[in-house]
Amino acid sequence: MVGLLAALSASAAGGMRIALPLLLIGLLRIDKLWSEIPLLSGVPPQVAITILVSWSLLELFASKTFVGQRVLQVVQIIFSPIVGAIMGIAIAQVSSIDEIIAHPWILWIIGIVGGLLALVLQLVQAGWLYRLRRLPIWVIFLQDVLCISLVLFAFDAPRQGALVAMLLLWLAIRSSKEWYCWYRSQGIAGDGGNPRRRKRDPD
Repeated sequence: MVGLLAALSASAAGGMRIALPLLLIGLLRIDKLWSEIPLLSGVPPQVAITILVSWSLLELFASKTFVGQRVLQVVQIIFSPIVGAIMGIAIAQVSSIDEIIAHPWILWIIGIVGGLLALVLQLVQAGWLYRLRRLPIWVIFLQDVLCISLVLFAFDAPRQGALVAMLLLWLAIRSSKEWYCWYRSQGIAGDGGNPRRRKRDPD
């Protein structure tokens, strides 16, 4: 159970950023680096740390600009499910080794749930970026803080981390409804204020 809570916290971090949570999880386990993390375990540590540090810096600085937000959002939507699944599986392996050995199929479920959680968080952020054109700078800093905090919670306080992850999911669902209502209102306004569509002439 503790491993599942920790996995939710780590996967939610993958819904905030891509490279930063992977870099943090490697640094927090500096003795093994990414030897226990799927996909990254097959990459030489020097190559992995170079790529993750470079992309983490890009996420931290480029996200503060208009063009950077647009470019990063596209990349994050594509890779966030992968990172969410990797983070969830890696943390679950570290936190609940006995359970994983007894039931290895649990990793598949954790990976799928973690990937979906990260994707949902990213899609809602993309929706608000589309609506606002540009996310406020305080929201970007909040994303950075949440990403770092969720990774730390996954190791030291999985229950609190899972609670934050569920709160983010609840906010994402609520805000997605607000975004959808706004989108519908824009569509109706663009149709001249008439929600009824013209029927095609049968001829």
